[in-house]
Amino acid sequence: MKSKRICAVITDKKQNISQIAGMADLFEVRIDLIGNGWEELATRLPKPWIACNRRKEEGGNWQGSEACRIEELLKALPLEAFIVDIELETPGLDIIVPVIKQKAGCLISSHNIKETPCFDELKDIVLKQIAAGADICKVVTFANRDDDNFTVLRLIPEFPGKRIIAFAMGEKGLASRILCPMIGGDFSYAAIEKGAESAAGQLTVEDLRRIYRMVRK
Repeated sequence: MKSKRICAVITDKKQNISQIAGMADLFEVRIDLIGNGWEELATRLPKPWIACNRRKEEGGNWQGSEACRIEELLKALPLEAFIVDIELETPGLDIIVPVIKQKAGCLISSHNIKETPCFDELKDIVLKQIAAGADICKVVTFANRDDDNFTVLRLIPEFPGKRIIAFAMGEKGLASRILCPMIGGDFSYAAIEKGAESAAGQLTVEDLRRIYRMVRK
């Protein structure tokens, strides 16, 4: 079985990162949630990190213009971000992706914050991400029913040899968050502490690591 990977999501400068650093494999720096000072925080992280400045349409909290959002995100490149997350629907994606790939891995993401579309629609999203130059393809939906977990998780075995992250948000999507890296997905996201979740249904790093330890036994 593939080694399970946990990405700890940083949403606030005051979070106690050192407390969970040993349990996380990498970090996500949520620029849109952290705000001013995210750069200094990123340079102190003890493990590789993902830069993310999520657009409002996909559940983010960026308050400025689209041009400023991209400008702020690309500040992560000289700070040695390991991966940069850019949304598939971003205007000018064909120009931005090559810039990212000069210095970092490029994760192209898609988030449906209302529902889980049919499998063929999700598969088409991944094909578009691959065509756009993604090193990692991320497809996140919202689970309104239990079988939405299966629908989104099917993307992982559908693209053997590709780096895929696929799971569903919400209380009903919990199973897919846990199973994603267990069935070949690249990693799953977890909150540093309760109350600091960046999306609905997100477990804490500690809880997710505890589950994976139980699975190994």
